[in-house]
Amino acid sequence: MMADTNVSQDQESPITNEVFADLLAEAFGEEERLQGRVVTGKVLSVENDFVLIDVGLKSEGNVPIKEFTDATGKAEISAGDDVDVFVERFEGRDGAVVLSRDKARREEAWTVLEKAYEAEERVTGVIFGRVKGGFTVDLSGAVAFLPGSQVDIRPIRDVAPLMGNPQQFQILKMDRSRGNIVVSRRAVLEETRAEERSELMSNLSEGQVLEGVVKNITDYGAFVDLGGVDGLLHITDMAWKRIKHPSEIVEVGQEMDVKILKFDRERNRVSLGLKQLGEDPWVQITGRYPEGSRVVATVTNLTDYGCFAEIEEGVEGLVHVSEMDWTNKNVHPSKIVQLGDEVEVMVLDIDEERRRISLGIKQCTQNPWDAFAGDHAKGDKISGSIKSITDFGIFIGLEGNIDGLVHLSDISWNETGEEAVRNYKKGDEIETVILSIDPERERISLGIKQLEEDAFSLYVSDNDRGALVTGTVTEVDAKGATIKLSDEVDGYLKAVDISVDRIDDARSALSVGDSVEAKIINVDRKNRGLGLSIKAKDMDDEKEAVASLKEQEAASSPGTIGDLIKAKMDDQ
Repeated sequence: MMADTNVSQDQESPITNEVFADLLAEAFGEEERLQGRVVTGKVLSVENDFVLIDVGLKSEGNVPIKEFTDATGKAEISAGDDVDVFVERFEGRDGAVVLSRDKARREEAWTVLEKAYEAEERVTGVIFGRVKGGFTVDLSGAVAFLPGSQVDIRPIRDVAPLMGNPQQFQILKMDRSRGNIVVSRRAVLEETRAEERSELMSNLSEGQVLEGVVKNITDYGAFVDLGGVDGLLHITDMAWKRIKHPSEIVEVGQEMDVKILKFDRERNRVSLGLKQLGEDPWVQITGRYPEGSRVVATVTNLTDYGCFAEIEEGVEGLVHVSEMDWTNKNVHPSKIVQLGDEVEVMVLDIDEERRRISLGIKQCTQNPWDAFAGDHAKGDKISGSIKSITDFGIFIGLEGNIDGLVHLSDISWNETGEEAVRNYKKGDEIETVILSIDPERERISLGIKQLEEDAFSLYVSDNDRGALVTGTVTEVDAKGATIKLSDEVDGYLKAVDISVDRIDDARSALSVGDSVEAKIINVDRKNRGLGLSIKAKDMDDEKEAVASLKEQEAASSPGTIGDLIKAKMDDQ
């Protein structure tokens, strides 16, 4: 048996150590050639979340099925499919070849991406995760970093709608040795936007209506994206009515039609209008609201000088504070009306060119001055309480919330106004007489002294200038004497008027208590004074005496030569 065995061994080709080494080297050389490379394998089976793949080596490799999923999370792989995998090493812990579908895709992607980077071409990727400072992007297997500032042209709050959707990116930086890729979506958008802007600007024209999307809202308006060009929709062009903030009309993301009002092609500036799409309410405004017409309006704004009231949407008028109330002219408008109040107003004036309307609230109620004039007449007695006392008179509160004035000169017949007003105080109820009513000037004159008869006027009516009066000296000084003519009437006798003879000091001729008869030579109704003169009386008496004497002499003697001749002839 030993011999036969030896013979048989001798008959077969002997495998020397050298030959075995060559075979082993050949086998391992093939494996070393495949290690670290991407090879094409065949799927043998798909089971237990793993895919069994044969790459032509001594053993098969298992690849997690998750490495075959797409951006949507689905894995479309089945037995018999040819797939590219990356050979990491020949034997793992279980003795199988270690393969990677992700690394194979990554290697393929890097090659494609390097070519795109050199050619400055766009690449397609999917945003799938969020990291510090930005997001991760799947570029057909290669993972790139998308900085937050490169997501969009403008800062966006919600990136969720962008995630999971294939999009175009521009490669900014690339380092294969470190596995770093930085991409930008913003660069793609800016390039696209520039193209769209150029095309859009070439086709723009004033008056054109375009659809846009509200991108941003400010205090003065909103910016609307017209598809590559941003236009400004100013707050004054949003609505015909008054608005305080653009957010009352538009919101971010809102799609709407806007009208191009004007544009600057060189500066890429476009002014937009929204209200211009509707009818201008100011057209033929005078036909709808003639002067003097009344309408119910809504208070929309309050100022120190009045309030604005909307008579229809987009049409506001000003109610000046002087036109709000007949009597309260110096109060703040907030004391009369409040925001949102519906009030009846009268159209006072319309300026279509300047788009201004003057309104009045008080005109819708009866003028209390006219009402007072209709119910009262001059000479009527009327009572009221004192509302205020001023340097020029007393204001009396009357019906209709109006005032009447008692001037200082109409308080007393005998006292000066300054002295007489001291007898009254605010709140006193007093009776007066209506002296005059002027509704246009909104004035009512009242009098207190007119309630009593004027002793001076009565006395003068009986004793006018030239009359002889008798009185008693009550005061005397060098210049003259005061003569009491009645209980409430005094006259004044100057020293020069005491006698025909010159008198330098009245005290030399008159004393207090003396009774004198004098002639009234002057009547001062304004100052309520009477000028007296004894001298004038004596001169009148002298003239009368001379005249009487002449009459007597004329009666007792012939008057003419003819009378003497006649008398002589009668005697013969």
